[in-house]
Amino acid sequence: MEQNSNPSTGVVPDHGPPPVLELARSHSSSLSRAEQRVAEAVATAPAEVVRMSVSDLARVSDTSIGTVTRFCQRLGLRGFQDLKLALARESAPVHRRLAEDVEPGDGPAQVAAKVLASSARALDDAVRMVDGDVVAQVVDALLRSRRIVFAAVGTSAPLAADAAYRMATMGLDAVFAADPHVQHVTARTLRKGDLCFAVSHTGATRETVAVLRTARATGAATVALTSFAGSPAATAADLVLVAGSRETAYRVEAMTSRLVHLALLDAVHVSLALRHPPARDALAAAEELLAEHRY
Repeated sequence: MEQNSNPSTGVVPDHGPPPVLELARSHSSSLSRAEQRVAEAVATAPAEVVRMSVSDLARVSDTSIGTVTRFCQRLGLRGFQDLKLALARESAPVHRRLAEDVEPGDGPAQVAAKVLASSARALDDAVRMVDGDVVAQVVDALLRSRRIVFAAVGTSAPLAADAAYRMATMGLDAVFAADPHVQHVTARTLRKGDLCFAVSHTGATRETVAVLRTARATGAATVALTSFAGSPAATAADLVLVAGSRETAYRVEAMTSRLVHLALLDAVHVSLALRHPPARDALAAAEELLAEHRY
């Protein structure tokens, strides 16, 4: 991933490796049941795991040393010692995050402060979580595509609608239909050279996954933006953007993850604008048109 340096210092910011607990969460659906028990044990008491031996963690999670090792490797670590080192670096911030979660007695000001802090942390974590190479591949795929069809339902739908609209304003043939049945029918009309872009927090919404699978069957390229690497949407897509967050309590939907998804879609949009020659004129024309509707 190519990073921009600080213009005043010329130094490339080092955001460090992805947080281990976030990696475990994003891969949870692709873990075996035994590996999930290891993940739960680590998430429940990360500071204690730092002081454990591999056999201790195997015993606590009711698994085996081999399962613990495989779990570590799933996260891109070489083994249990790497896991302990990563947790040692993260244990203090984790305790702060848990302490700052919304409580039943919090007033509006406290809730606002905690929710905003949670959102800021989620975006900071995303810098380390998101695979820049995949972002570049997605941008390239979008630029090569004749047609771009977005798929999403529920609270992911507004994100897909905004992304399609912004791509259309820069001259790309991008569309989003709110009705999932229309999305599915439209996906059947795609061909090689077209692209289907799905947005789904869980990656497990039946309608969205069905649209992806249909598009893939036509020969179209497929992209999924989700919070879970091993989800059905991820396995149905050629390119997968994984970004999400631990959620603040008392929310019906995963809103913090939606903010991360929106920011990542914005990054894709900016990259497209830089790479797509007609974008400048198309965006200027759109701005001129919209100006007529403002006081």
